[in-house]
Amino acid sequence: MLRPIIAIVGRPNVGKSTLFNRLVGRRRSLVRDTPGVTRDRLYGTTVHERWQATVVDTGGFEPRATSDLVAAVRDQVMLAIEEADVILFVVDGQSGLTPLDEEIAAILRKSEHPVVLAVNKVDVAAHEALLGECYRLGFPTVLPVSAEHGRGVAELLEACRALVPTPVVEHAPEGTRVAIIGRPNVGKSSLVNAVLGHERVLVHALPGTTRDAVDTPVSFRDTPYLLIDTAGIRRKGKVSEALEKLAVVMALKSLERCQVAVLVMDASDGVTAQDAHIAGYANDAGRAIVVAVNKWDLVPPGMVQKADVVGQVYERLPFLEYAPICFISALKRQGLAELFDQVDRVAADSQRRVQPGELLTALRKALERRPMSYRGVPLRIYTAVQVATAPPTFALRVNFPGDIHFSYERYLINSLRHAYGFTGSPIRLLFRKGGGKTRAGRPAGKSRR
Repeated sequence: MLRPIIAIVGRPNVGKSTLFNRLVGRRRSLVRDTPGVTRDRLYGTTVHERWQATVVDTGGFEPRATSDLVAAVRDQVMLAIEEADVILFVVDGQSGLTPLDEEIAAILRKSEHPVVLAVNKVDVAAHEALLGECYRLGFPTVLPVSAEHGRGVAELLEACRALVPTPVVEHAPEGTRVAIIGRPNVGKSSLVNAVLGHERVLVHALPGTTRDAVDTPVSFRDTPYLLIDTAGIRRKGKVSEALEKLAVVMALKSLERCQVAVLVMDASDGVTAQDAHIAGYANDAGRAIVVAVNKWDLVPPGMVQKADVVGQVYERLPFLEYAPICFISALKRQGLAELFDQVDRVAADSQRRVQPGELLTALRKALERRPMSYRGVPLRIYTAVQVATAPPTFALRVNFPGDIHFSYERYLINSLRHAYGFTGSPIRLLFRKGGGKTRAGRPAGKSRR
């Protein structure tokens, strides 16, 4: 379904993100009583009586830029206005109209798009008297709403539905969900923009520009993907502002819902301690991982060899030895084809399944190559079955599941990887008690990761 697009526009701190979250039915956008929290365009889907629309949350609109960052936010808002089918202009009913509201209204009247004026923070019927002055902005549809409490939201959506074209059926697949993760200012948003070929995500030299997780559908080489650009993740001790803490939480949630995580590193910095922390987040989440060494164009030719960088990554991140490494320049759009070759490869490998008989044979061969015993009793593997994909997870019934050393577990994992690939994916083994029988005739259960 090709959904109509509703762009939420307004000056800073009038409740746009609260209204966005109310419309999409979940906390997709950061909300805080601080102007300028939302900076990128953020997309979500709203449903009203079987009618669906795409809702776009935007940053606080200030037509007269006072800094490069404010100008970049303004440009993002203008792009949202251009692509919208209807504009939801939000003002603060309790504080009244401001000169900035009137300036934004003048711009919207020139856009030739239908506008619904949402007077927010009208929490009770007694507040509706505040609507009077809003009619002088010149928009025919003026509706009271309380984004915080949900009052008037249904009427707001009904007004929008009456102004937009009928949705067109479109059967476009979402594609592989790819989260772009990394510490602040390594070029994550630049990578998203490089794939798109235009500035979809706000890019600025100031670390922490991206705070929300921004979903961007994209087709690259005629293959669909959903790119999730996340806020730069810092060590918990470094995240002092509550707002940044919220951004990190949302970035980690985005990591949980992706299929492939692209870990972006800065070639000029090498592998940092924070790179290791972020890689650990992705590994713990069980995501398939591709490492992208960005800004490779800034490294003087012959100064550092790619093989040396690969060795450094695997030396400092030994738990990530299964992840392929690509060298890219987001700014110059170099290395993107190789990057997406690896994204496709690890996405496919994360879904690979191995038949039980074949799996048991491979594990028993590994046991023959390197036997293990505990207190003189040799390890025995009775059954083996794959119980999940993404990450590939295997349940093994053995005679002493609680006494297998982690180094031997790693050996078994490497044996499976040698036999079946699983490039880019962590592998999980679940050891359960086997050999004995319960009264029901089933093996007794004990498991660990």
